[in-house]
Amino acid sequence: MTPKMIWANLTVSDLDRTTRFYTQLGFRSNGSSKDLTSFFFGENNLIIHFFLKEVLQTNMKIEIADAQKASEVMFSLSTDSREQVDSWAKEVEAAGGQIISPPEAFGGSFYGFTFADPDGHKFNVLLM
Repeated sequence: MTPKMIWANLTVSDLDRTTRFYTQLGFRSNGSSKDLTSFFFGENNLIIHFFLKEVLQTNMKIEIADAQKASEVMFSLSTDSREQVDSWAKEVEAAGGQIISPPEAFGGSFYGFTFADPDGHKFNVLLM
């Protein structure tokens, strides 16, 4: 297999809230419709589509995990400095995200934190 692209599809309950959250954090929009809002992540422009749950579940024809109760995936976002990690933690909280673990050193050479967006999707922010 040689896919041309890879992207993620996640579910949300409120497209406007999701759009505000990721826009406030500075992510670049990849467009939206009545069914989804989409953003670019990182220098390689990974696309994450945030679909209304009923739309994605109908198309996938399987049950979708409740991100408020379990992690379906955790995305990792890299940073350039400890100051950037600390700043992003403040930005996430101000935008309405939940800090799961505050910025801290771990694993010998890592510094970072973990957060959930308003729909419970998990991200960790890392300086490696």
